[in-house]
Amino acid sequence: MAYLLGVDTGGTYTDAVLIKDDTVIASAKSLTTRHNLARGVSAAVKLVLDESKVAPADISLSSLSTTLATNALVEGQGARVCLVFIGFTAKDLVRQGLDEALGGDPVISISGGHTHAGYEANSMDAMALIDALRSLDGDVSGFAVASQFATRNPEHEVAARDIIREVTGAPVTCSHELSAKLGGPKRAMTAVLNSRLIGMIDHLIGATDDYLQSIGIKAPMMVVRGDGALISAETARERPIETILSGPAASIVGAQWLTDETDAFVSDIGGTTTDIAVLRNGRPMLDPQGARVGGLRTMVEAVAMRTSGLGGDSEIHVTRDGLQGGLILGPRRVLPISLAAQQFPEVVLPALDRQIRADRLGEYDARFVVPIRQFSQGSTGLSDREVQVLNRVGEDACEMGQLLANRMEGAALKKLVARGLLMISAVTPSDAAHVTGILNSWNRDAAIAALDIFSRQRNGAGQRIAQNAHDMAEAVINQVTAQTSKILLEAAFSEDNTDFLVPVEDLAKHILTQRGMAHHRGLVKIDVGLNLPVIGLGASATSYYGAVGDRLSTHMILPKYAGVANAIGAVVGQVSMRKSGQVTGVSEGVFRVHFVEGPQDFYDQETALSALEEYLRDTAKSDAVSSGAEDIRVRVEKDIRIANIEGKKIFVYADIIAIASGRPRIAD
Repeated sequence: MAYLLGVDTGGTYTDAVLIKDDTVIASAKSLTTRHNLARGVSAAVKLVLDESKVAPADISLSSLSTTLATNALVEGQGARVCLVFIGFTAKDLVRQGLDEALGGDPVISISGGHTHAGYEANSMDAMALIDALRSLDGDVSGFAVASQFATRNPEHEVAARDIIREVTGAPVTCSHELSAKLGGPKRAMTAVLNSRLIGMIDHLIGATDDYLQSIGIKAPMMVVRGDGALISAETARERPIETILSGPAASIVGAQWLTDETDAFVSDIGGTTTDIAVLRNGRPMLDPQGARVGGLRTMVEAVAMRTSGLGGDSEIHVTRDGLQGGLILGPRRVLPISLAAQQFPEVVLPALDRQIRADRLGEYDARFVVPIRQFSQGSTGLSDREVQVLNRVGEDACEMGQLLANRMEGAALKKLVARGLLMISAVTPSDAAHVTGILNSWNRDAAIAALDIFSRQRNGAGQRIAQNAHDMAEAVINQVTAQTSKILLEAAFSEDNTDFLVPVEDLAKHILTQRGMAHHRGLVKIDVGLNLPVIGLGASATSYYGAVGDRLSTHMILPKYAGVANAIGAVVGQVSMRKSGQVTGVSEGVFRVHFVEGPQDFYDQETALSALEEYLRDTAKSDAVSSGAEDIRVRVEKDIRIANIEGKKIFVYADIIAIASGRPRIAD
């Protein structure tokens, strides 16, 4: 039987597993090394090979899942890109979260675009595009192109792509290549995010593939897509946006493989996010509206999942509402103080010692800045002040209070963090777990000192928020339980198919819900809980999820390999390629098929439908073969809409989807 190698690169850990005969024979974890991703991958892979005594040449298949794309979108990170917006108005830039996704990156707006029927609405102003490209203020790492009704006719996107490549040589993402659905601003946003992620994912896949090849693993390498299916590494490098929710999707596949549960919640807590999905009849459902990550709704087909910025490395904030106040975790991931002290002991430990002995609490105490230098494209488009701050940090950690001389430098630091060049180190739930003894991986003394310093902050009544480091740690862990329970309840209310007449976010925190979780017993008896078990995944699931199960009155399943479920899911899935298209009724007796290459008219309904179906079947199967599938099966889904007007049936449109699936080819 073949040996299958699964690797998952997360924000904190890189996991590896080796599977033979449907059995995990080795698993390992190593720290993700953002400045050189190959180091984290190589450390984890070396551990499983050493444990199993399997020779690299005996590996028949390798597959990679990652949360890096998901984390980047949640944290607002990514390279600087330019959007070429063809045929749209200024109002379209503020629709569907497009302006938020751009985050100040440049936009080139030119005339052009097509109509709903695929006719040219206005000619594309090629000279305006060329002039704008030549005068572009600041370097960009890539371009996203979106033209009005490009899914009806992609002619202008293709023309703009060719011009951009000729003038700049930079990578270009066209919106029609990512989705066949209408909705120009949403497609444009998806293209922007894809372009922004290209450098990051290309670096990860390239580094992983180079390492595996260097040690003698010649087997084909696959990557997990956001719907849990496998695609070739080449496809993932061209369309990295499809890897958002890759890690979470792999965790669902792994959860089902590990437990054989058919109906359950899957909750995966990582360093940056908690990802929740629902298994029904052994399968997760796809989100019909497209993957939603970091508050942005994309057109990427992915599992229906709620992703929240809550993880073991979430930043802790003090709220001062009322007299008591409280804690909030996330959404930004920071480097735990206990880990920073292990990596930069000569900076972190003396600073904590000095701060803990000081009479007054400084604004930036127990906060540090560390370098990442994850990928070179992120350094383009920086201001002089941002470059100065980046250079002052250099290659070592530094105290935040010594780095920031004024508020303007604080804005520069925020930009550098968003670009993935620097990272903040601060107190996290991982540090709290070290204080209480739940974890013992990094520097516990640094965690104790940092939480003691953090506990000196004051609430609305002017009192310390905790009396010591241990009390502070308990409060943080209780907050992890509370926030995890809340997002599980939100997922449950959202998927319950019942109209509760209240938004799910408000319902989850409603006083009656809270009293129900506490099993209120007065004149009224109130109970609230989950009616399905929860499969808890992630390295820290065993640390936190027992209390979550108690709070929600449900059975918590913590499988043996819960900490590496993503890596397991990365290698036990199938290759699956989906291709969709549409036929529209242009006029009586005229049926327009919107092919990727452009529209084509037919004068018989069945002929038009058959032509599109055959095209989609062939394209999906070809893509599946290119992605390394064998024993391919193709199924077709059709949605034909007919209107009845004055007793006469009129063809409106038909959506056709072809899905080609098969197992990945195994190397000899």
